[in-house]
Amino acid sequence: MVTTAQQLRDSLDAIAAIEPGFAAALARAGYPEPRMREPGYETLLRTIVGQQVSVASAGAVWRKLEAELGEGCAPDVLLARDFDALRACGLSRQKQGYARSLAEMVVTGALDLHALPADDEEAIAQLVRIKGIGRWSAEIYLLFAEGRPDIWPAGDLAVQIETGRILGLPERPSEKATRALADAWRPHRGAAAIMAWHHYNIEVL
Repeated sequence: MVTTAQQLRDSLDAIAAIEPGFAAALARAGYPEPRMREPGYETLLRTIVGQQVSVASAGAVWRKLEAELGEGCAPDVLLARDFDALRACGLSRQKQGYARSLAEMVVTGALDLHALPADDEEAIAQLVRIKGIGRWSAEIYLLFAEGRPDIWPAGDLAVQIETGRILGLPERPSEKATRALADAWRPHRGAAAIMAWHHYNIEVL
C-alpha cells in the first residue's frame, strides 16, 4: 500500500535501488507526501466534477453542489434534482449524465465502492462501467482512494513526460513504452506514479 509516508518512502527506495534515475530524482525533488482521499462515492463524484476544468473551477462547482444537495452530495438527493438545478451549480449536460450514472449505480447496489475486486484489472473493469469514468480516472481512484501499490497510469501525460525525464530519455515515451519501462518496478509502480507527479509538480486529485 502507499497510504502512509513511510510506505511511500519504502517503495521509492526499492525502485531507487535498481534505477539510478529514480535515485537522482529523489535527490533533486525529495520524497512526495501521500495524498490519500476517502474511498467511495464522493471522491468519484469529485473526479467527475473536476474533469477538464481547473482545480479552482472544480472547487467552485463542488461548493455550489454541496449548497444545493448538502454535504457530500448524497446520490439519492442528486438523482432527485432536475437538470436546471444541477446546471445552475455548474454541471454541464454531459457531466450530469456521468454524475447520475454514478449515483444510480450506488443507489441500486450495482456498484459497491467499498468491496471492489482485489485484482486491479477487475476493479478497473468495475469502475469503467460508470459513464464518464475511463481507465485513467479508475486508476487515479484506486491509487489515491484505496492506496493500491501497483497502479501505473501509463496513459497519463505527466507520467509519460516525467518517466522520460527521470530515465534520461531523449523524448517522451508512448503509453506502451511507459508501461514497459515500469515493468521492473513492480509491485511499487503506484509510488513511481506519485513520484512522477511530484517531480512534475502537478496536483492530480
